[in-house]
This record gives sequence, structure tokens and C-alpha cells, in this order.
Amino acid sequence: TSAYSSPAKSLGDPGITPLSPSHIVKDSDAEDAVEQLYLVVVAIDFGTTSSGYAYSFTKEPECIHVMRRWEGGDPGVSNQKTPTTILLTPERKFHSFGYAARDFYHDLDPTESKHWLYFEKFKMKLHTTGNLTMETDLTAANGKKVKALEIFAYALQFFKEQALKELSDQGGSDFENTEVRWVITVPAIWKQPAKQFMRQAAYKAGMASPENPEQLIIALEPEAASIYCRKLRLHQMIDLSSRAPVNGYSPSDTIGTGFTQAKEHVRHKRQSRTFMVENVIGEIWSELEEGDRYIVVDSGGGTVDMTVHQIRLPEGHLKELYKATGGPYGSLGVDYEFEKLLCKIFGEDFIEQFKIKRPAAWVDLMIAFESRKRAAAPDRTNPLNITLPFSFIDYYKKFRGHSVEHALRKSNVDFVKWSSQGMLRMSPDAMNALFKPTIDQIVQHLSEVFDKPEVTNVKFLFLVGGFAESPLLQQAVQSAFGARCRVIIPQDVGLTILKGAVLFGLDPAVIKVRRSPLTYGVGVLNRFVEGKHPPEKLLVKDGTRWCTDVFDKFISADQSVALGETVTRSYTPAKPSQLVIVINIYSSEQDNVGFITESGVKKCGTLRLDLTGTDAAVPNRREIKTLMQFGDTEIKAMAIDVATSKSVKVGIDFLNY
Repeated sequence: TSAYSSPAKSLGDPGITPLSPSHIVKDSDAEDAVEQLYLVVVAIDFGTTSSGYAYSFTKEPECIHVMRRWEGGDPGVSNQKTPTTILLTPERKFHSFGYAARDFYHDLDPTESKHWLYFEKFKMKLHTTGNLTMETDLTAANGKKVKALEIFAYALQFFKEQALKELSDQGGSDFENTEVRWVITVPAIWKQPAKQFMRQAAYKAGMASPENPEQLIIALEPEAASIYCRKLRLHQMIDLSSRAPVNGYSPSDTIGTGFTQAKEHVRHKRQSRTFMVENVIGEIWSELEEGDRYIVVDSGGGTVDMTVHQIRLPEGHLKELYKATGGPYGSLGVDYEFEKLLCKIFGEDFIEQFKIKRPAAWVDLMIAFESRKRAAAPDRTNPLNITLPFSFIDYYKKFRGHSVEHALRKSNVDFVKWSSQGMLRMSPDAMNALFKPTIDQIVQHLSEVFDKPEVTNVKFLFLVGGFAESPLLQQAVQSAFGARCRVIIPQDVGLTILKGAVLFGLDPAVIKVRRSPLTYGVGVLNRFVEGKHPPEKLLVKDGTRWCTDVFDKFISADQSVALGETVTRSYTPAKPSQLVIVINIYSSEQDNVGFITESGVKKCGTLRLDLTGTDAAVPNRREIKTLMQFGDTEIKAMAIDVATSKSVKVGIDFLNY
């Protein structure tokens, strides 16, 4: 039984009962708002570790401009994106974002910095919070809490202002928000509440509004990557499975070195940040035929998403074949292993204290680790040195009464030594061991996906996202799956999603079919059938025996849904004299749901239809049509009283019930 009592048994709650056999209506001419003409599409890739934006003018869709370079980049990291870090003043007002936030926070005196609120890698909270609401909190580096919605809205507002400023500078006149169509990318494996949360944060940041929701598209990261991969030309990618030289380098140095050379090669050619996307289907894509399948593996900082797509000709629309899966196996896992290693050497109690007492130095240490992490490669032989901040060495001596060097000698961690220049010296094996748990999880999950019946004869595997730059991950994926399909990596792999999201904003119709992540339905009364319905569900109303709490299904989890498809059901009031009808909408992750009281069934919308004020000519079996339209990441529901054409609309809401 569920936590709440049977909804239909509550006093006077107006019930409905199905009127007709279910049927599905494809509404091609559904009331689509006239497509507003936007001058520019701006896509924001709001990542766990780094973020960025790119844009394209609708007049010249073949040019994608990636945002201008940011001040204050790190050595060894290319700065097309900025770290997803945000700093609020002690009064909780927005101060800065990205490198600027990090550097300012770092330069504060420790006595001061403990009052400032610094957040990093906070996007993962949306993935890991089971019951996300508008009230969910995030914790700053100093332990203070702030509402997640505020932080996300501040971050999006920052990007909005940066992008509008850049557009205005470029065009020589002020750019208005109304002229922009925004696209924000989210992981496909996020649950619906997290996707809705992102939309609410964008409304709060003033990008779009509930009255004008189509100004903002929430795009799924692997879908965006997929759209971009369709446009790839051979010189824009590295095919790990080809034994032929790629970009003029022999395969032995393709992984790792070929990458950097290829990157350099591209960089010299274009000082600008404008990418030309030829309006053609790329060569690799032209090898795909109707019905061919490919997997997009989007490996970022926080999550790894996998989506299986199939080509539908002639337009080359994409059809999602297998529900997006994945999990928290992003490159953050490697940072976490490094932290565990430090705890093993210096003691967990010390590391915990150090993070609280010297938060800026801890950030420094992780930055030093980040640049060494990017130098890890399968065939590396020389050790990697990580500089320990002076305050780490100093604070450790105060805390323990002996030196860091002593701790390293005493700990039995073989591969990590102390170098006289004040650095941790890690052997390549030690570094590779930090990657192993995360990479193993990715390969393991991919193997499970490959074993699914829907996932036979996959032709290509596109490896995209920031973590895809890691030669260790490339090698692991190639050696595990290279025999089953061609493993391909786009060249600016960290920008793939961003560029695909711009293309999606220019032509949202390119994705045609998705898999519904949940089962949706409404609560109804059915005539009670002895022996079929459980006796505790019996309700007698005006001499009629009803079975309450029946879940009348609109669409099942994992069912294919065409974008914009409308599913219609007809109901009639259980009691002819009812003056108001309440239709409750429910969702569940399970396929076969019988009753709305089953565990895992959640209410996610209510339609209230007022039946008063109609004249006597209403037929005695009054028809109430209920429609659900499955949009991009939003679902809209509507109820119509056929006799009077009165209607109500509601958006499905996962955050407020």
C-alpha cells in the first residue's frame, strides 16, 4: 500500500471512468505556435567540471562560433571552456564564475576566504539527489548551504550575460534576449525532475519564461553529440580502429601523441574560434545505410551516458533504439581515487581537516593533479610530479608533528615517492591505477549495453565528451570493442556536444523518435469485476460498484514516442451530476502498473475541469477528452469537455508534488 490513502475514496473527489477503447491520434496539425524567428542560437554546455557556450546566426548556420577565450586558463588545459565554479560573496550575492571565481577565491586571505561561498562540480548533485525539489541545497567549500536553484540560475545568468555581451560587441549594437534561442544540454540519464529543474533555473535566469517556453530547448548530451558526428569529415576525427595512418601519423602514435599533433595542426590552421560545418553528411556517415545502428558514448566529468541511435533515411533522422543508460562514471572518479590515495598516505583525519581549514590550497592541489591527470597515457614511462602546496606541507607538520617526507616513507604505497623539490612523484603505474576503477566501470557498462538484443550489429562507436580525451580511456574502449565496431573520436572531442547542441537549436526536428523514460497514465474508476479486482478497491457510489485507483496507461516506459506525438483517451464522469472533474496524472519507472497506489508510482500533474455553466443539452454520457503530448523534454497534458469545448492545460511537473 502507498503512503497516501486511496485518492478516489476521499470525500467528494470526482472520479472519471474510461469511455472508449484507447486509441492514439497523430496530431500533425496540433496547435503549434508559429515558429518564432530567432536571429541566433546559443547553446550552453553546462558541464560537471567545465562549461562553455557556442552560437550560430540563423542566417549562416554553417558557421559555429565557440565563445571567446577566457582569462586565466591553466597550463596544460585548452581554454575553450571554463571551470564550472562559482563564487558568492559573504552576503550570498553572485561574485564571479569560472577561472575568475577560482583565482579570486584562491587569493583571499584564509581568515577571509572562510566567509566566502565557493562551489565546484555542483552539477552532480542533480544526478545524485533522489528527491530533487526547488528547495534542494548545495554545500559550499566552507560548509554553508545555499539553494541549488539559486546557484544554477546565477550560473546560467552569467552565461546569458556573457553571450549577449559578445554578440553585441560583435554586431556593434545591443542584442536582446528575445532574439536568441537558447539550448542547454543535460545528460540523457538524468531523471525527469533534474531536466525540469534545469528549465526552472533558466526561467529564473531570464532566458525564457513559462509563457514562452519554446525559446529554450533542453537537449540531451549524447543526442547533441550524435547530430554533430553526422557532419564529421574524415580529417575531423581519429579512427582508432583503422590501422592506416590517421592525419599522416602512423597508428602506433595515434593514441595520445597523434591527438596532440592533430590538435596543434588544427590550431595553427585556425586562430579563430569559428568552425565551419559543411552542409553535407560526412564521409563516415555516408557509409551508414537505412537501419544502421551506432552508439554514442558521452564521457564527461560527472557522468557517462550511452545512447544507441539508428538512421532513418531519406532525411537521416535519428531514432533512439535503446533507452539512454550510464551512470556516475565520469573523470571525477579519478579525482576521487587520488583523494583516497592521499588519505592512505597522510590519514583521512588530516585530509578532512586540511580541506576545511585550507580550502583554497586544496583547490590548488586538485588543479595540479588535473594537469598531471591529462598527461597520463598507456605507454608513458617517466614519472608524473605533483606539486604539493606549501601550506599542505606546513599544515601537515603542525598537525602530525612530523614531515610529509616521513609520512611517505612510512606509508607502504610503493609507487608514490617524495622528490626533493617538494613534489609527489607518481610512477605511471600508480597514475594508471587511479583511472582503473572508473574506466573498468565504463567498459563493464558498455559490455552490458552491447549484450542487449536491440543492440546487435552496431557499426560505429563515437567516443565524445571531455573524458574521451584521455588516451587511457581510448585504449580501453578500443581494445574491448574494436573488434565489434569502429571506434571513432571527433577531433575537438570536448566541444562535440556544444557544437551539436547549436545544430540541434537550428533544426530541432532532426531527432524524431525517443524512448519514453517513464510510464505515464491517469487514475480512473473501472466497473468492479468480482474475482478480477481486489476487494479492498471496491467503492460503491449511487448503487454502482466501482474499482478505484486504476492506473489507465497512456504510454509505457521504453515505448517509442515520436516527438510531438499526442496520445488521446476519452473519459466520462463516474457520476452524471458532477460539476467538476479532477484528473490526476501519474508516472512510474515500471512498465506494467495496475493501480496508482503501487510503490514507485508518483503523481506528476493534475487537470481540473469545471463543468458548470453548461445548458441542459449535455448528453448524459458526457465525453471528456484527455490528451498527452510528448515534446522535447517536456510533456503537456490537456483535458477538453467535448460538449462545451472548455479545456484546461497543464505541464507535467516532477518537482512540486
